[in-house]
Amino acid sequence: MQSAIITGGAGGMGLATAKILGRDHRVVLADLDQQRLDAAVAELAQLGFDADGVVCDITDRSSVDALFARAQAGGELRAVVHAAGVSPQMGSPEFIVRINAVGTIHLTEAALAVASPGFALVNVASLAGHTLPKLLVPTRAYRLALTGDTTRLVSKLTAAAKRGPKSQRAGLAYSVSKAFVIWYSRQLAARFGAKEARILSVSPGSFDTAMGRLEKKSGSEKMLDFAALKRFGTPEEIAEVLAFCAGTRPGYLTGTDILCDGGTKAGVTLRGMLALGRKD
Repeated sequence: MQSAIITGGAGGMGLATAKILGRDHRVVLADLDQQRLDAAVAELAQLGFDADGVVCDITDRSSVDALFARAQAGGELRAVVHAAGVSPQMGSPEFIVRINAVGTIHLTEAALAVASPGFALVNVASLAGHTLPKLLVPTRAYRLALTGDTTRLVSKLTAAAKRGPKSQRAGLAYSVSKAFVIWYSRQLAARFGAKEARILSVSPGSFDTAMGRLEKKSGSEKMLDFAALKRFGTPEEIAEVLAFCAGTRPGYLTGTDILCDGGTKAGVTLRGMLALGRKD
């Protein structure tokens, strides 16, 4: 049986995605918490799925390589859904950048090294990566990722986030790091294509996960004022998108980002965003 890696797979959208991909893949869940992994693997086993759990620090390339080796030991690795990440309430700007940007680089490089025809990598970005004004997107700094200089990349992106008011720096770091995920996934499309493999990103809006509920403190609930659908999405809804993108059927889908936000970006105006900022 072919294998699929799902980072952030112990809960939320990652575990929901595993319940779909597990129908025809051996799923290897990655997380930092062994107890949560054990619980997730047990839940999948009760559903009759072949699952494994691996503790993995995505900021450590050797840890990522060990994850991929574990997955390949159980069969051909055909897909990776990289859902692990942190949000504004979870740490400092530098911490957020390191997890979201450097972690994505490590997963993407490891995936490219083993990619073969039919392989797919789906990186999870965010609506926040779409709402950052173009003048605040540090594209020149993003290019450091292509040189392998992740130390300078973290420094530059953290500095970009710290240009804003102190109360908004973690949020800016999140937006900058998720805009990077979108940019980087597009940049790597040709390299994956040379191996007849695919890479793309998916940008969720406000979803009812543990992280999503935590971010109500950052104003995520206020974004529903702009949305076409006045509710949070469910993990199962975004999992359907992630699993489809990682599957074999959308074989011509690569080098792009899919926004799944309940119509929030469609309703957001610059005036509205400024109003939200003033309320905060």
